[in-house]
Amino acid sequence: MNTDVPGRTDSLQFVLKATARCNLNCSYCYVFNKADQSWRTRSRVMSDDVFVATMRRIRRHCEASRQPIVRVMFHGGEPLLAGVARFRRWLTMLHAELDGVARISLAVQTNAVLVDDRWAALFEEFDVEVGISLDGPKEVNDRFRVDHVGRGSYDAIVAAMDVLRARGVRFSILSVIQFGADGLDTYRHFRSLQPGTINFLFPDQTHADIAAVRAEHGPHPVADFLLPVIDEWCRVGADGPDVPLVRNIARIVLGGETRSDMFGNPPLGFVFVETDGEIEGLDVLRVDGQGLASTGLDVHRNDFVEIDAVSPFHAQAIFDGVPLPAGCRGCPEEQTCAGGYLPHRWSPTRGFDNPSAWCADILLLFARVRERFGVDAHETGLRQTVLREMVAATS
Repeated sequence: MNTDVPGRTDSLQFVLKATARCNLNCSYCYVFNKADQSWRTRSRVMSDDVFVATMRRIRRHCEASRQPIVRVMFHGGEPLLAGVARFRRWLTMLHAELDGVARISLAVQTNAVLVDDRWAALFEEFDVEVGISLDGPKEVNDRFRVDHVGRGSYDAIVAAMDVLRARGVRFSILSVIQFGADGLDTYRHFRSLQPGTINFLFPDQTHADIAAVRAEHGPHPVADFLLPVIDEWCRVGADGPDVPLVRNIARIVLGGETRSDMFGNPPLGFVFVETDGEIEGLDVLRVDGQGLASTGLDVHRNDFVEIDAVSPFHAQAIFDGVPLPAGCRGCPEEQTCAGGYLPHRWSPTRGFDNPSAWCADILLLFARVRERFGVDAHETGLRQTVLREMVAATS
């Protein structure tokens, strides 16, 4: 074990893969149904030994970075497969190790099928915010978010929301855009469920497979889904749950800083810990190839900052932000989109040195937001230059 925390003292967020299995079998899942199949050889559930080692590494990092908040998210697989008793033990351990080091912010990302009053009571007790995966109304969601014998999950998810709502537990909706679905209908349906936020995710496509998607679903299926959502979001304003994806586009076209890893090339600022203790970079890199998310480090032996020394690609992505793709230079959204989400840039020939596979859709989305706010790309560039100069002058 290292006795000194080396190098960087950047603030980090921590994502813990509580389980490496899931009770659903979504066809598009990047963990189980894409290029990387490392889940097959991992421990099904994180052990207490790995959990304790992770907490100690987090504590060391927070003490070195002096970050005021430590954000921990439980992820999977399906994290609730770990069971209520184990989860309660983990949360108790977490507070025992991290209380007094930084303010603790806890979240869990779940398909919600297993949520009952026991889970809701636990989330209420430990102030855990719940992210719920749901892809649309029943007829949309149950085409893809199915269990291992093909049964849909919608009814169980909506019932779980009722349980959480009764306990006053905060929850948000995380939704993968489904090709051909009605974006406006989906957005309005989600609003009726009263989540805190509604966050839409682009499907995980790369330059290796985007042509087939466009051949089947048209030249810009993500924009087809989201453009009516943008119009509605602008119309209803602050009335109801927010849509962070759209708000972030609006923020950056108005000259502000991105608050999402979807656009703007920010340092990712988070790390993943797998069930067996392996430290990973962005786990969605699994869509690009076997082992691309791996750093080769482990919480039993390594601190998180050691990524800087052993894995330059992950260090750059996590701590610095990756370079602008060559194909984005001169684009009107060069400073705003800045290439798009890292996993969606990959191609077999150029690696990550490509604009997003969703470039055509992104340009349409940015154009619509600019139209709604009356801001052109040149004005955004000017605002961002002035902002950078102001920051430099006061630093």
